[in-house]
Amino acid sequence: MASSFSSSNDQILVEEKSSVRKFTLNRPKQLNVFSPGMVSRFPELYAACAKDSSVKLIILKGKGRAFCAGGDVAAAFRAIAQGGWRSGADFFRKGFTMIYVVATHNKPQVSIVNGLVMGGGASAAIHGTFQVVTENTLFAMPETALGSFPDLGASYYLSRLPGFFGEYLGLTGARLNGAEMLACGLVTHFVPSAKLSLLEEALDKVDTSDPYVISSTISKFSEVPSLKEKSAYHRLNIVNKCFSQRTVEEIIATLEEEAAVHKEDWISFSIKSLKKASPTSLKITLRSIREGRLQGISQCFVREFRMICHIFRGEISKDFYEGCRAILLDKDQNPKWEPSKIELVTEEMVDRYFTKVEDDDWDDLILTANAIAKL
Repeated sequence: MASSFSSSNDQILVEEKSSVRKFTLNRPKQLNVFSPGMVSRFPELYAACAKDSSVKLIILKGKGRAFCAGGDVAAAFRAIAQGGWRSGADFFRKGFTMIYVVATHNKPQVSIVNGLVMGGGASAAIHGTFQVVTENTLFAMPETALGSFPDLGASYYLSRLPGFFGEYLGLTGARLNGAEMLACGLVTHFVPSAKLSLLEEALDKVDTSDPYVISSTISKFSEVPSLKEKSAYHRLNIVNKCFSQRTVEEIIATLEEEAAVHKEDWISFSIKSLKKASPTSLKITLRSIREGRLQGISQCFVREFRMICHIFRGEISKDFYEGCRAILLDKDQNPKWEPSKIELVTEEMVDRYFTKVEDDDWDDLILTANAIAKL
């Protein structure tokens, strides 16, 4: 018999079917963004699965037209306004722990991403074992437009995409559909949405944690979709030429040189996005992805948490607060960044985002191999 119950606030629905646990993010009107309650509940559910020998597989999905549009930035903003930067950082500490639990869990996870997926939502999906996308999937990492940077382990998986495609996605906030996500290696499978119910029925009967068996089961329903003609992934050679440059300034200059030769939408979009984004965010994002290429997943999480703490402290730049004002509060879509120009963001300023926070009684993010056992 299948049983169904939810967390105390109904924001994560849980379904038990034989050896499978299905977690459904249930804030459809809010595009399933991670609330503080969800962030606290998530690791508890995964800890229970880790300790239950009868659980062989976890399925994570979202209700409605989104998988998950990321963390609740507005909630973090309100927490900081009421209790100072530590309140927002504590929320993100739980968020980092939540995603790290997904990334290091002892049971395989199938993420079914049938809709919008952004920011931290992408991390919840991609750090799982298998990721299934559909023709309805739309991916983006829009953090630089908000005065922040792709976090929650994004520097780990973006840096491992072919060539410098990860820099392109992280800096510009470019959108990808499901076919493009599969092509660049962000996800493992593409399944038409009409077949998702059949896929879930098949996964319910797998009764094993063997990755080969699970992958083979998904593959029975999967396809290899064709890329749209104007996809930037068709132009990986130009993407690499531009986004392999050492600095953000050089990336923009190279893109402008290419724009004079190639009249392509993705190039003009990239230039426009880079010139509109927070200069500080662009520089720390580029450094983050470059460092992520040389670091393990735990190192990426610890470093990114330091970065988000510095962003919330607002001592180097207050662009996160200005981005929240312009995009989430006043919604005038016209943030006034400070520094206002990329060339005014010095290397010394960038360096400070990567240092340990020097504040009384404040600790780095502590992650261990048995993080779940400590929950």
